[in-house]
Amino acid sequence: MLPRSQILLLATVAASLGVTMFSDGIDPYFLLVIKNVGINIILAVSLNLVNGYTGQFSLGHAGFMAVGAYTSAAITLFLGPPLLAAIGMHGVAATAGLFLAALVAGGLVAALAGLLVGIPSLRLKGDYLAIVTLGFGEIIRVIFRNVQSLGGALGLNGIPPYTNFFWTFTFVALTVYVIISMVHSTYGRGFLAVHDDEVAAEAMGLNTTRYKVIAFVVGAFFAGIAGGLYGHSQRSIDPQTFNFVKSIEIVVMVILGGMGNTVGVILAAVLLTLLPEFLRPIAEYRMMIYSLLLIVLMLTRPQGLFTWRRAKVQPAT
Repeated sequence: MLPRSQILLLATVAASLGVTMFSDGIDPYFLLVIKNVGINIILAVSLNLVNGYTGQFSLGHAGFMAVGAYTSAAITLFLGPPLLAAIGMHGVAATAGLFLAALVAGGLVAALAGLLVGIPSLRLKGDYLAIVTLGFGEIIRVIFRNVQSLGGALGLNGIPPYTNFFWTFTFVALTVYVIISMVHSTYGRGFLAVHDDEVAAEAMGLNTTRYKVIAFVVGAFFAGIAGGLYGHSQRSIDPQTFNFVKSIEIVVMVILGGMGNTVGVILAAVLLTLLPEFLRPIAEYRMMIYSLLLIVLMLTRPQGLFTWRRAKVQPAT
């Protein structure tokens, strides 16, 4: 019999497929908001592995998202169509395969970027690590702004609208499944040890830098996936989309949901994606009210809006 986590994963994928098959009657705006909810869940849950479970403080998640978005968009725009034509493939299956390959490629390139920035920087701690990751995110944004083959400051337009409910929430389910499985495994106790006391973990023989790099690479991989989904949902991307503010938005979701609390982070991602939409009728005051609510929530619930006690992580048997 399959474990409960795998049953939930398969059930979510099946439900996503069912909703997609009958999504023609759903309002396009509502569907776009729901896809944005899923993309933000992927971003928040993946960052929670780094900031929440491993106890680091990264401010460069939007940079990894940008790497994934540009890589996957370049494949579906420039590389994929000639390749499919050359091998004579066409139709829905070919398009789905191309999109899946583009998303995975975006995630892998983002993971490689995470490895390159993680190895030298994750020996740092606290504010120093935050500054390094913030600088990395800005470097990535400036690079894309100056690469004319990728649109430069204008970005890429006309990206195929491949992202749908199925792709979004299939990867939401995969992200949550992988992160929870990692943390609840015997190996995953190392992430929690690094979070609780890095010096003690080193004294016990753990290679804390290796654990931090692994968390960084896995988080970057799923951020790249989220970037690919975002680009193929919005149909256009530009470097300004992935600026410092976007990284802060993702960090706020993790903090508001509760550091190291996957369920809380998911709920916070849903709340912070939907809240600006509900405030659209008062557009001129929307961001002011949104910011004020965040300040109030952080003052009244600094441990996280959805955290009442720290969850005990049990190793796999």
